[in-house]
Amino acid sequence: MKIAEIHIYQHDLPVKNGPYTMANAEVWALDTTLVKIVTDTGVVGWGETCPVGPTYAEAFAGGARAALIQMAPDLIGTGCLPLILHRQMNALLNGHTYAKAALDIAVHDALGKHLGLSVADLLGGALTDRVPSYYATGVGAPDDIAKLAREKRDEGYPRLQIKVGGRPVEIDIETIRKVWETVGTTTRLAVDGNRGWNTRDALRVSRECGDIPFIMEQPCNSIDELRQIRPQIRHALYMDENSVDLATVVQAVGTGLVDGFGMKVTRIGGLHPMRSFRDICAARNLPHTCDDNWGGDIIAAACTHVGATVAPDRLEGVWIAGPYIDGHYDPENGVKVDGGHISVPQRPGLGVVPEETAFGAPIASFGG
Repeated sequence: MKIAEIHIYQHDLPVKNGPYTMANAEVWALDTTLVKIVTDTGVVGWGETCPVGPTYAEAFAGGARAALIQMAPDLIGTGCLPLILHRQMNALLNGHTYAKAALDIAVHDALGKHLGLSVADLLGGALTDRVPSYYATGVGAPDDIAKLAREKRDEGYPRLQIKVGGRPVEIDIETIRKVWETVGTTTRLAVDGNRGWNTRDALRVSRECGDIPFIMEQPCNSIDELRQIRPQIRHALYMDENSVDLATVVQAVGTGLVDGFGMKVTRIGGLHPMRSFRDICAARNLPHTCDDNWGGDIIAAACTHVGATVAPDRLEGVWIAGPYIDGHYDPENGVKVDGGHISVPQRPGLGVVPEETAFGAPIASFGG
């Protein structure tokens, strides 16, 4: 089975009750890129990549589409297998893993449909049919975030991620304390700086909140800064934005730099490298998330499938953008959070079939 056609789409995803605020960005709407492949057997596969604006990471929507357009003509005729696809993409374009991820996801979707297997089966087999999710609050006033934390705890989320940074650190400390006073040990807590603190502020937060059990996720901008604070903080340290590829992950794991990861499927290049990442973490018993920057049902399904293959004691949760946006690509089988958990799609491939008409005409097409 080979790739016969590639079609690239642009689609807008407005943020519900926007903006969604992080340390380095305010997000009102997301520009997502969808990829449809058609194989020489007629099987269709869908992929997606959706950077959170141009400042969250070294990725942006226009770059994803430019990279896909650069590679697509020379991918026609490529075998519809993940390893073959990645070798060909890497021969055509250096880097741009977030763009390559859309094609990787589409190939997994098509291969699963062809074999009558779910993507979770392709990745080794699901250990559960319902994965835990977590809710990320956004940066906000301490009382508002504490109230939101209570609401989401009551909805059944087993983990809450409290966004901080981009403002006086005293407000962040107040927010963390008010959330702790509100939910206590009834849900697990992660405090995510999104690279928004310097080392001084990260150390102060850990010192002044030493009695509160939370994970400190990507507090500072660089790996060097993480190395500086690692011996001095009182909290478990997770890497998110800095974990840009498998080589960085191997180094961080091998040197004991971190206690876990927040990992994005598209950042690391798709489901094929995500499988390797999962197994590296398993070898050292490190917990991690299986989520993404943003996106609709296609990315949500991909994250859920890989999350279902992670041992439950290492899965920190699957984050999807569904609660923050309206509607689904697949009205009947859309991926959604219910009671703080996500049901794993059961049909072959990703298990979702988008209504293609909602995306309009493709911005570029190849093959056919």
